[in-house]
Amino acid sequence: MKTRYAALAEEIAARFGDRLRAVPSTCGELTYEVAPDALIEVGTTLRDDDAFRFEMLIDLCGVDYLTQGQAQWKTDSATRSGFSRAAIPDVIIPDVDEPMHPRRFAVVYHLLSVSLNHRMRLKAYTGEANPPIVPSVVDVWSSANWYEREAFDLFGILFDGHPDLRRILTDYGFIGHPFRKDFPLSGNLEMRYDPEQGRVVYEPVSIEPRTLVPRVIRDDNRYERDLRPEPGDE
Repeated sequence: MKTRYAALAEEIAARFGDRLRAVPSTCGELTYEVAPDALIEVGTTLRDDDAFRFEMLIDLCGVDYLTQGQAQWKTDSATRSGFSRAAIPDVIIPDVDEPMHPRRFAVVYHLLSVSLNHRMRLKAYTGEANPPIVPSVVDVWSSANWYEREAFDLFGILFDGHPDLRRILTDYGFIGHPFRKDFPLSGNLEMRYDPEQGRVVYEPVSIEPRTLVPRVIRDDNRYERDLRPEPGDE
């Protein structure tokens, strides 16, 4: 880690203590996990305090950690259905009475100090709330407005206090949130222009579910490097 970032990390640790938990980085970046109920206070301090001066929010995005670490290719058996997640529609809108996994959804904030040329990242997990929700930071960084609308549209994350939280990328009649890991790959509805009705109509999706990886895992010399013949043995 660069010297100036090491000094910044020490200042952050001294100022915020347990309110910010450092996330390990392999490339020397500063990333901290913050609880949603401390987000506004921490963000305001990072913006206004002369030691930090993070005046600009340059990006905000949602993350869905469902199935994190699960590999589709690690298998020794054949299957009739394939391994592609969400190939077959399952649950588009989860039961609101069922709590979320506390670390499934997160909101990530990328901050820039223009005056001090520092960068850092905050990450807030949404907890068990269903639908997931965190406080809006629009009053801290006004650039968060459209970013939060995007995260709401694509991930279904609500931002408490946002002045105009509505979809920004998908169509008005869209059902579900397409960047969630359990959203069906083929979607739920399709639309077309109906010349007889003179308008766009919505219909159930007609695309057949398909898998994107082999249904059979083969173990022979075509695929296994250790089983290939040596040069001259063919």
